[in-house]
Amino acid sequence: MENLTGQARALALEVLKDEVRDDGTPFITHPDNVARIVEDEIGLPDACVAAVYLHEATRKHRDVDIGAFPQDVRKLVDGLNKISTIKPKDTRLEAENYKKLIVQYSTDPRVTVLKIADRLEVMRNLQFFPKASRDQKLLETLMLYMPLAHQLGLYNINNELGNIWFRYADPEQYRAITNKLKATEKDREQITAEFIEPLKKKLSDAGIVYKLKIRTKSAYSIYRKMQVQKVPFEGVFDVFAIRFIIDCEDDPKVEKDLCWKVFSYVTEEYEPDTKRLRDWITTPRPNGYESLHITVKNRQGQALEVQIRTRRMDIEAESGAAAHWAYKGIRHEESMDRWLQSVRDALEHPLDAAPEDIPAPPDKEIFVFTPSGELRILPTGASVLDFAFNIHSGLGCRCVGGRVNGKAVPIREKLKTGDLVEVLTRKDQRPSRAWLAWVVSSKARTKIKQELDADERKAAADGRELLERRLRNWKLEFPDDWMTEFLKGRKFPSVLPFMAAIAREEIDVNDIKAFIQRKMADRQERSAQSAEAAEPAAPKGFAGSGSDDILVLSAKNVKGLDYKMSKCCNPVFGDDVFGFVTRTEGIKIHRISCPNAARLIERFPYRIQKVVWQDNAAAGSFQCTLAVTAELDHPVLSDIMGVVGQFKVSMRSFNVKENLRAGTYEITIRLLVPSSAELDKVLSQVGALRQVIKIRRI
Repeated sequence: MENLTGQARALALEVLKDEVRDDGTPFITHPDNVARIVEDEIGLPDACVAAVYLHEATRKHRDVDIGAFPQDVRKLVDGLNKISTIKPKDTRLEAENYKKLIVQYSTDPRVTVLKIADRLEVMRNLQFFPKASRDQKLLETLMLYMPLAHQLGLYNINNELGNIWFRYADPEQYRAITNKLKATEKDREQITAEFIEPLKKKLSDAGIVYKLKIRTKSAYSIYRKMQVQKVPFEGVFDVFAIRFIIDCEDDPKVEKDLCWKVFSYVTEEYEPDTKRLRDWITTPRPNGYESLHITVKNRQGQALEVQIRTRRMDIEAESGAAAHWAYKGIRHEESMDRWLQSVRDALEHPLDAAPEDIPAPPDKEIFVFTPSGELRILPTGASVLDFAFNIHSGLGCRCVGGRVNGKAVPIREKLKTGDLVEVLTRKDQRPSRAWLAWVVSSKARTKIKQELDADERKAAADGRELLERRLRNWKLEFPDDWMTEFLKGRKFPSVLPFMAAIAREEIDVNDIKAFIQRKMADRQERSAQSAEAAEPAAPKGFAGSGSDDILVLSAKNVKGLDYKMSKCCNPVFGDDVFGFVTRTEGIKIHRISCPNAARLIERFPYRIQKVVWQDNAAAGSFQCTLAVTAELDHPVLSDIMGVVGQFKVSMRSFNVKENLRAGTYEITIRLLVPSSAELDKVLSQVGALRQVIKIRRI
């Protein structure tokens, strides 16, 4: 007779034969992948694997008959089908609420483990989902599934979910951390080799069989520690741990004795920090985690975390206790029941995760939902009116109020994360100037202003068309900085009324022509001197720091050896950088967060050069480019230039494009800066301007 899993898969294959995933592959690949996670990575029995297939077969096809399958399997399927109906709005994106709903929908703890496996498979294939769906799944994973996986002791799954979330949520920071981990890998291997050398003979003489493993913290865990402790990457001292995995029989007394014996050898050889001793062998954690942790100092005075555990403990710590039986190839129902009881206990009690392991929602955004369950992200303090404009500008213009979680509210009502919002409209509704005080999103403000100034905008479009036609006939250009000067002289607050005035013939375009010709004459007189002053001093050399493999960057040619700042990421003084030895152009300096860094470090490790900046910036300057998105409000241009002028930077160019569809300026600023510290000041102050929506370095 065909086994249980085979029967379940055959049924699912028949029911789902016409369904495909977002990437066009047959939908059956999803339950196939989940089944492999459940069986191979977590180690649950055939009944659970079969339930995965039957859940997918019956979730959309309620009429499918699964009565021939055992009651235990049908119960699992029923629990999975109920849990799949939970919507984020029902939980307010709080892990505790999600746990409560799960317990209400299914008393079988295996259902929760299967749901986490399902989410892991989805996250592994996140690139195939549409952006809106992808954003929602990222948020749900951060707020609901990761805390749950951590509390159930599924640490490998929790780490993988965290890394996937991190990779999509903050790609540059993710690249920076992963590249640093790659770049320091050999250092960790050397430290480990030096650490174990004096212990080898003692362990061998004692007949202890072990494997040494370097446990490197996940990129997400490092990122969270950096946030919680407010330290840079280098300030996270437990980036990696040296783990002893002892091979011995699965006897509690033998395991404990051997772990403490290894502990005694380590602390005899190295100075321990007794305050950081964690004994989870004598008293395991509630989720069953067992291990000895101690921090010691090596010969160089570095603090090293040392973990000591047996092979059984390691398997259970990494993947959950159920995985141990899959590894051994046998089933221990009594032990399985004990582990599932711990899962049940974890579901029924509050989270006990460490602070750095509890995801923190973004603090400048709220997450609300449409009546159909679609996720919308808004700034903190957003109102019903902001929500309406976020859906569609026409809906916003006709908005007269809303219903929040079923309750009627006015348009100025502030929203909070988890709210279910419905917009109420009226055909004769029109925006008023008072609306500007009730919205915080740039899209809403821009749309309201555009509606209020509809006639002005039409006249401005006519005036712009007239001016552009005349400029083409005259073969002249009217750069943004010249236009700014002209507007300031004529006391126009923005481009809009200026263009409208041209259309209404309140401004003679011949006056503009004369102004441009005067500016061109002035520029020609100063061109030679300006061009010479604008050229940056190109970095040409480096000075040794006393070490053969570390370069101290300077902006002057000290020893005649060439290096250049890479144009793909434009490093400036103070950035975290590394050197790459090219074949024909000397050493090129890249930022560690450069998009090309991972490829260079991985493919050409022998050409990577460690570099540091000298203590003080040299007399040189560094070129960088900023991209700014701002509201379509003319004073912001002069405000930005005013802010930049306050710092020790030199502006090379300032280009502005109007994006009328989005209602924004797209501004590109090229600067010469002496250091990253000065650049950070510019980024911070420009970003703080009220009209600035976004600023980034490119």
